[in-house]
Amino acid sequence: MRKMINAPEMSDVKFIVGEEQKVVYAHRCILAYRCEAFRTMFAQRVLSHDAKEAEVPFVLSDVQPDVFLAVVEFLYTNCVMLSRDIALDVLTSAVEYGLDELQRMCVDYINSTLTVESACEALQAAVTYRQTNMKDKCLAFIEGHTKSDMLTIDEPDLINFVREWAHVNSVVLDKPVPEIAKDVICELRLFLLSPEELTILEAENKKDNLIPMDKIAEVWKFHALKKPSGITAHLPRRRKGTRLREHHKYLNLYHK
Repeated sequence: MRKMINAPEMSDVKFIVGEEQKVVYAHRCILAYRCEAFRTMFAQRVLSHDAKEAEVPFVLSDVQPDVFLAVVEFLYTNCVMLSRDIALDVLTSAVEYGLDELQRMCVDYINSTLTVESACEALQAAVTYRQTNMKDKCLAFIEGHTKSDMLTIDEPDLINFVREWAHVNSVVLDKPVPEIAKDVICELRLFLLSPEELTILEAENKKDNLIPMDKIAEVWKFHALKKPSGITAHLPRRRKGTRLREHHKYLNLYHK
């Protein structure tokens, strides 16, 4: 069956897909048998009784070719090859085409390949498509990984991801952003920020009160005294992905 995917030989339907207008060949009987949405699409052409119209390709301009081919692959083989680049979009198509098993495959893949960079976008998709399992996985992932020294991400980027996560979850749970984020915020390593970055953070914070002001004041005190005394030991410690800054030499002294 895999050899029949996008094979012009013996195909009887053609799609023009995406902005690239990629041609994808398929077989009506397979798509119609496996998917109600395609069955309806083809039936509308049959009802027109126009032989010429029946030969006109179906234009799907709002879907990426790789995503559409993944859907076709699933319909032909009941399997699918996913990647981080297309998994969320394939999930969207699976929902649109009513393919429950493909949705499950996408959710399993997304859950197993979460990164801090992808978790917020995945969370938004989980909320949109009511994927409770994926939503819970994303929340747990973000909450747990803010504690890790091994994150390959710089702290300003992590703070932005946490802010995005908190705003999405605030809408879902109908709770204030500070309440949603309180258990995560205490794990953000604000001492890694330069004075310039801290100034930007403080301005952003005025919009949503994501971070308690006393935590920001604590970091300003460190920058003034160059001595992070009386704070939790891991908060001045750089993560794997932390970009080195001039003031970090004072944080290094704290660990000696």
